[in-house]
Amino acid sequence: MKFIGIIPARYASTRFPGKPLALIHGKQMIQVVYEHVSQSALDDVAVATDDERIATCVQQFGGKVVMTKPTHPSGTDRCGEAALLLQLHDDDVIVNIQGDEPGISAKEINLLTKQFDNPDVNIATLVKPFDNTADAQNPNKVKAVLDSNHKALYFSRLPIPFVREPKEASPTYYQHLGIYAYRNKTLKALIQLTPSSLEKSEKLEQLRWLENGYDIYTAVCDYNGLGIDTPEDLERYNSMK
Repeated sequence: MKFIGIIPARYASTRFPGKPLALIHGKQMIQVVYEHVSQSALDDVAVATDDERIATCVQQFGGKVVMTKPTHPSGTDRCGEAALLLQLHDDDVIVNIQGDEPGISAKEINLLTKQFDNPDVNIATLVKPFDNTADAQNPNKVKAVLDSNHKALYFSRLPIPFVREPKEASPTYYQHLGIYAYRNKTLKALIQLTPSSLEKSEKLEQLRWLENGYDIYTAVCDYNGLGIDTPEDLERYNSMK
């Protein structure tokens, strides 16, 4: 079993076109993410893209790139094609790393891959406690509810769980971080699933997996990075470092 990091990257973005090539302190974002991921215990790392500009950038800094179709609706689908092109084995684990998380580090990657020491784990992801409940109100920050074994019960853009009697309960609100790992045989099955009703409602692809009976195991981390969704996010990130 090998652990392969795949970074899906596309040029087209409604809120931030060309985002993977945006500069983080003089270095393009895709290179920053690639270098951080390469410091982990992964056996290999590749960028999966459909854009020649991104591919050229990756090749120039010495990274591995896989050219994929432009029609993929999600990063998971793009990872699925990349895994096929890389001829990965069914028992290999693919780690899907978002290319707009320049703060990601080996610490988070290694924590995620460690979950596969458990042979029951076929899908894993990361969550972190919210620093304050006000952030949990933000629909752009996805919430996760976990069971006692840290398997995901549900993901939502709403602040869940709802507290009916504040004096009697003070639950921990978990933010879902959009990094996934899957065994290749499971990834092959996931990309064959049709979009589900819950997924369409919340616009969260992981709900499709839950609706189809797949367990999603989570690991709690203390990641404090900032995802880059807009040019304003990039400006804020550059001012922080």
